[in-house]
Amino acid sequence: MAVRLPRGFRAGATRAGIKPSGRPDLALLVSGLPAAWAYAATQNRAAAPSIHRGRALYASGKPLRAVVVNAGNANCATGERGYEDDRRMAELAALRLGLSPEEVLTASTGVIGVPLPVEKIEKGLPEIGLTPFAEAFAEAILTTDTRPKVAEAEVAGARIVGLAKGSGMIHPNMATMLAFLVTDALVPQEALRAGWGRVVERTFNQVTVDGDTSTNDLALLMANGAYGEVPLEAFFEGVEAVAQELARMIARDGEGATKLMVVRVVGAATEEEARRAARAIAGSTLWKSALYGNDPNWGRILAALGNSGARFDPLRVRIVLQGIPLYEGGVLPFDREEAGRAMRAEEVEVLVDLREGQGEGEAYGCDLTEDYVRINALYTT
Repeated sequence: MAVRLPRGFRAGATRAGIKPSGRPDLALLVSGLPAAWAYAATQNRAAAPSIHRGRALYASGKPLRAVVVNAGNANCATGERGYEDDRRMAELAALRLGLSPEEVLTASTGVIGVPLPVEKIEKGLPEIGLTPFAEAFAEAILTTDTRPKVAEAEVAGARIVGLAKGSGMIHPNMATMLAFLVTDALVPQEALRAGWGRVVERTFNQVTVDGDTSTNDLALLMANGAYGEVPLEAFFEGVEAVAQELARMIARDGEGATKLMVVRVVGAATEEEARRAARAIAGSTLWKSALYGNDPNWGRILAALGNSGARFDPLRVRIVLQGIPLYEGGVLPFDREEAGRAMRAEEVEVLVDLREGQGEGEAYGCDLTEDYVRINALYTT
């Protein structure tokens, strides 16, 4: 079923020849009205030119009208030429849309260290037809993903639609992900930016697939006001619901993954400690391997928890896997075969109660399989 974008937004894509596969690889997302926007990007010091340019635009405080995305080429670590090519991509998109380059955000994802084929972008942009539907854009931004990622919500009549990509090189702050959320709600830019930071911390920064953080990732929220005002608390609840669904999709589509891991930590001293503890468990290579093998090895969970920095007393901690209690201040009697069978589900939940306070947090990950190694062993060959 086609997902319609919020009022005033259009999107489209084409095959520009950037991806060797010949699949769609160049996309536009456009607002008919100037939009308030909030933005989060990688903290990797080797960030791509698109990230540096995006930060400069963000600091200006000016409205945003469009995003141009190329998938297949990260345009990162390509020297001064990379910055020139990124600016040129923005200029070409602005020319195509009748905008100024300062109204256009750029995003790139793909192989690092390869010059951006700007001539293909110049040829491809006029071929993009814009429609009020999300699917073409969602497909074109993919790299090693196996499926598009689209989520939506409605708040008091306003719509929120999220589009994302991400499969590998996924770890908090942020990951090899691009996420674009758009809404027709009218939200002041200051409020939008304050609320978006909190949403990102609880959703996209709680995803881990392999412990590697990308050079190109970003998460964007645009609000063009075409619908009008809505209650802010309800609005951000809707934004977080969409972002959380996208985060889960990214983890479930982890390179080579066979199952989604959801880690829920309760009873932490603070929310931040709960999130940190959940991330440590979701990111443990040993536990991810056990998850793949359907091995209820709770010791891997406890060891990861102990490395997280969260405060707890091992004599009070409780660990539950798929509803089966495994540990409570010591090993509990449980049927190992039954627990192993329960782990064969497409979604596996780990619940940990630290019994230190009221802090709660979730993290999203996946199992580690041979296919992850195969995909990344052959990535540039």
